[in-house]
Amino acid sequence: MAKRRHHTPEQVVRKLREAEVRLGQGADVLTVCKELDISEPTYYRWRNQYGGLKADDAKRLKELEKGNTTAANASVSVPAAASITSPSEPKRFFAIDAKGPSPRS
Repeated sequence: MAKRRHHTPEQVVRKLREAEVRLGQGADVLTVCKELDISEPTYYRWRNQYGGLKADDAKRLKELEKGNTTAANASVSVPAAASITSPSEPKRFFAIDAKGPSPRS
């Protein structure tokens, strides 16, 4: 199996433009993907994600996505998680009998 490559947003946009030129010349998608050394599902995923973007727009999109994931990870703080797992008030259990519920420690 081939080693997985990571393309920069600029490389993705450049390959998509090359693909559009070759498809406009009458080539089929499978041939274009082989020439660009990408798989057909990758081509369609990139086209959906980066379709009408220019290289600088694609780079900015990736930076914003990266910022969103780091902001989401930072929003979960340790004290908040600790307060969920160890409540400050003790739990109270109620015994139910014929007279109704009565607190029991």
